[in-house]
Amino acid sequence: MDPSNDLTTADLAHLRRCVELAREAFDAGDEPFGSLLVDPDGVVLREDRNRTSGGDETLHPELELARWAASHVDADLRPRCTVYTSGEHCPMCSAGHAWVGLGRIVYAASTEQLTGWRVGWGLPAGPVVPLPITAVAPGIPVAGPAGELEDELRELHRRQATR
Repeated sequence: MDPSNDLTTADLAHLRRCVELAREAFDAGDEPFGSLLVDPDGVVLREDRNRTSGGDETLHPELELARWAASHVDADLRPRCTVYTSGEHCPMCSAGHAWVGLGRIVYAASTEQLTGWRVGWGLPAGPVVPLPITAVAPGIPVAGPAGELEDELRELHRRQATR
């Protein structure tokens, strides 16, 4: 874990809520991902969790928050908002985030971690190349991972992998 990520106490509190949402997603039969959209004053504007178990694999919380922000958050405010998420955005979500013009992303677990866990459990690769946010949307500031949440997230994903 990179100590230079400089996650604040507020960042960690929001990430803990993302992990709670990821647990809710898992308990509902979805993959364990949860996200928050937070305004510049630290107010949570919206939260969501993964909802892909119905067959629509695009129902990621990060993309849903970007879609919601496009309709409900003024364009001049979006770059000052932060998206917190339990797992680093996939390429689809990174692109949606950038196209809508949202600001900073803070994640609890990185794409590299998630991919490594899956490989270690013998799972096949997904249908999309697992790129970091900065490879898809290089202008977006990112922070993470949060080492203090790694064990809990790895266990949630392990349980998902063995369902």
